[in-house]
Amino acid sequence: MKIICAGMNYATHNKEMHHTFINQEPVIFMKSDASLLKEGKPFFIPDFSSDMQYEGEIVIKISRLGKNIARRFACRYYEEVSVGIDMTARDLQKKFREKGLPWELSKSFDGSAVVGEFIRLDDLPCDVNHLPFHLDMNGRTVQEGNTAGMLFKTDELIEYVSRFVTLKTGDLIYTGTPAGVGQVHVGDHLQGYIGDKKVLDFHIR
Repeated sequence: MKIICAGMNYATHNKEMHHTFINQEPVIFMKSDASLLKEGKPFFIPDFSSDMQYEGEIVIKISRLGKNIARRFACRYYEEVSVGIDMTARDLQKKFREKGLPWELSKSFDGSAVVGEFIRLDDLPCDVNHLPFHLDMNGRTVQEGNTAGMLFKTDELIEYVSRFVTLKTGDLIYTGTPAGVGQVHVGDHLQGYIGDKKVLDFHIR
């Protein structure tokens, strides 16, 4: 099972992070299978970071094997979505970037790919390109987004990624985060929603 993530896929997030270049194609990075954190299990802040941040986003689950998938057929390769959080050690990411080094370790550590309950697209009132979602922390909404704001839509991401790696049943695609990322602390309670349906609920330890 692979965890594939799209970076810098919302203009609002790019602005808040002071990214000034224009994405000509998707920015993709991977997380290890040990990164997956599901079933509401708590996230334990690791000792190697003093600035752990949440990045809430829509997650697509791949439902069939595919390689070199044309965009017009990409919708056949997923049926379920959820809300996930790309946990990011922001201090490590900044340090690695300043040195021009790969920054996977700031993103792909154990437990860094939090994911909620998957629900079928057929059960949602809107299509994958117009999904409203939000993330609450301690009862207050801290992030709101809609997949309509993605720079590269889901089918574009699948087309692009499948040129390089074979997509397999169960693979996850984290589609990018909108503005509103922030730091987590021990004791925080995070909940993620698609529309008004809660699909993610866990605590920070």
